[in-house]
Amino acid sequence: MRPLLVAVDGYDGNVHEMYWSHAVPALRRGYHCLLVDGPGQGGALIEQQLRMRPDWEVVLRAVVDAALAQPEVDGDRVAVMGWSFGGWLAPRAASGEPRVAALIADPGQWDQAETVRAMLPPPVRDRYPDVDPAELEPMMQDAVRSNPVARWKLVQRGMWVHGAPTLGAYVVDLGRRYRLSDIVGSIECPTLVAAADGDPLAAGAEALHEALTCPKAMARFTAADGAAGHCEGWNRSRFDQVVFDWLDETLQHGRSRVSP
Repeated sequence: MRPLLVAVDGYDGNVHEMYWSHAVPALRRGYHCLLVDGPGQGGALIEQQLRMRPDWEVVLRAVVDAALAQPEVDGDRVAVMGWSFGGWLAPRAASGEPRVAALIADPGQWDQAETVRAMLPPPVRDRYPDVDPAELEPMMQDAVRSNPVARWKLVQRGMWVHGAPTLGAYVVDLGRRYRLSDIVGSIECPTLVAAADGDPLAAGAEALHEALTCPKAMARFTAADGAAGHCEGWNRSRFDQVVFDWLDETLQHGRSRVSP
């Protein structure tokens, strides 16, 4: 039997991309690898019309059930790695799945309200996310009207991924339900939090690392290492080296090593 790496996708990717970024390095290091497009991602979104949901512990539970039914998988050595928005989804998932023996957040993230709040004008910023979606709608529409990149991210992508009826409803839902601060204390497995120079999604990595009460480590990837950019896109081989070295050590004795 071999250890298993469950790879959780982000907002924009799909399992085909994760084959090269996750499966190939995992197989080289002696791991099985299970690539996951969950609700709101890849084929699950496009073909099944499954929308994003915050309770990824429910999603991961079904994934782990299926994985452990395979005789080749060592059930005491199951690791979960999320990249891009998966760096939020994977910690949330691990908080409610005790069979996870190790977690990697790439990059580590925090409550989505913190990211959205920075986009809002002061009168609304102080009350967000406890605001009426209808109040947010005109100002969010103004923000995307002359910005095609923002329009794609929020309207063409975000509302579709979440199945939100309006832009205001989408933004409020992000702030109210997509939180890690409420559940971070339930993450018990050893956790590696990644953060790369030039990755805007890594802004909450320090907050996640600080809040974790489990065995934890922080991995910083810099431009000097050639590993800057979103999800260490300039040099994934450096990321693979650091992460799989950490995983090998962490999973050496299986899940029993970290059980209460």
